[in-house]
Amino acid sequence: MPQLTARHKHRVAFRLNGRAVEVQAESRMLLSDLLRHEIGATGTHVGCEHGVCGACTVQVDGAPARACLILAAQIEGADVRTVEALAPEPGRLSALQAAFREQYGLQCGFCTPGILMTLDALLTAKPEADREDIHEHLSGHLCRCTGYVTIVAAALAAVEELRKEQDDNA
Repeated sequence: MPQLTARHKHRVAFRLNGRAVEVQAESRMLLSDLLRHEIGATGTHVGCEHGVCGACTVQVDGAPARACLILAAQIEGADVRTVEALAPEPGRLSALQAAFREQYGLQCGFCTPGILMTLDALLTAKPEADREDIHEHLSGHLCRCTGYVTIVAAALAAVEELRKEQDDNA
C-alpha cells in the first residue's frame, strides 16, 4: 500500500483587492478557505458551503462568484475583490455601504458581505438599476433577518446617491 505524503500545493498568483498576491494552496482548497484562513480576509463569510446562501460571494474579474464553489487554483491570474475593498479609504464608506447603514439594510450582518458584493457588481455594470434588477440579483442570497425590504431600499438609495455623484461630476 502506498504511503500517504504531504498534500500537494500549487502556486497561485492573482490580484486581491488591487494588490498582487502569490500563495501556495492545496489542490482541494476552496477560495473561501484561502481568503479567510490563509490570507485573513475574514469579511468573506461562509454559510452553507454549497453555493446556495450567497454569504461567500466575492467578485472574480468583476462578476459575483461564490467563493465556496471555486477552487483556489482556479483563480490564477484573476482579479478578486472582497467586501474589504468596497470602502474607498479607511474610515469612509462606499455609497452602497452608507445606504445600508442609513436604511438599516442589515441586522445580524452575516449575509451582508455577499449581498454587498453582488449589488456592487450590479451597480458598477448598471448604475441605473431599478427595483426589478435589484430583486433579480438578490435572488441568489438568503437573509433570514431583514425580509429584504430594507436591503432593496438601501440598494435603491445607493442608486440615487450614485446618480447624484455622477451629476455633480458632470
